[in-house]
Amino acid sequence: MVAEGISRITAPNASAYTFTGTNSFLLGHERLALVDPGPDDAAHIAALKRAIAGRPVDAIIVSHTHRDHSAAAAQLRRELDAPLWFGGPHRLSRPLRRFERNPIRKSCDWYLVPDRTLLDGESVAAGDLSITVHTTPGHCANHLAFSTGDILLSGDHVMGWNSTLVSVPDGSMADYFASLDKVIALPQRRYVPAHGGPVADGPDYARALRAHRQLRNRQVLEAAEAGARTISAIVARIYPKQSLPVRFAAAMTINAHVEYLEALGKLKVRRSLLGMRIFAM
Repeated sequence: MVAEGISRITAPNASAYTFTGTNSFLLGHERLALVDPGPDDAAHIAALKRAIAGRPVDAIIVSHTHRDHSAAAAQLRRELDAPLWFGGPHRLSRPLRRFERNPIRKSCDWYLVPDRTLLDGESVAAGDLSITVHTTPGHCANHLAFSTGDILLSGDHVMGWNSTLVSVPDGSMADYFASLDKVIALPQRRYVPAHGGPVADGPDYARALRAHRQLRNRQVLEAAEAGARTISAIVARIYPKQSLPVRFAAAMTINAHVEYLEALGKLKVRRSLLGMRIFAM
């Protein structure tokens, strides 16, 4: 139990992107809501059912439709006879450009449809608790966080072990910054993320994440000014000693930084079939 009325069950899907695994949560006491049912993993689904222990589940709530959070939702919707609530079907943060592909398209749950679309600011009954919905796009377009009392279930927007992946066009760096400011302004202090452990001072941690991303903006600009013309060249300059999996993830987020800085008029980007060329202004 991570807080009164909130129990955590971590899925066995540890990886470079999920840390020790995806955290699923049971909210409530006699009546429950299941938040982020997690991957389509038989052992995890069995663990969730053991923790539910026959209690009624009033809703299955998904923070966002990346498959490590949502792949088990359809099966559990049938088996628990519980409606599925989230922020609408998976969608991109912007349209694909000509010849562009979404690098994380296979990780997205494109065909999952909610029984109820949750809206920003509404309060809903989650088992025998009440939670408030907060739209927090950035990591992806339909990302939600949920508050109850002094707790913010922060999903992947604020994680307990690392800064989140922002991969365009699935995600948006501009949205990510705006959503950080949004949660910092909320009254909740303790964040309970979907990867990693609870964060005691969530707003302070979110400020540190914002400062980290602002630092990356400066590093991207410095790299372009020094002559780096491609994403790979910028990544090599900023992450010279990181492993290949880390650099692959970094390339996706650096691409989001480049797009963000381009929109601010701080970089010029030329796109063609041969790729991107990046220029300092």
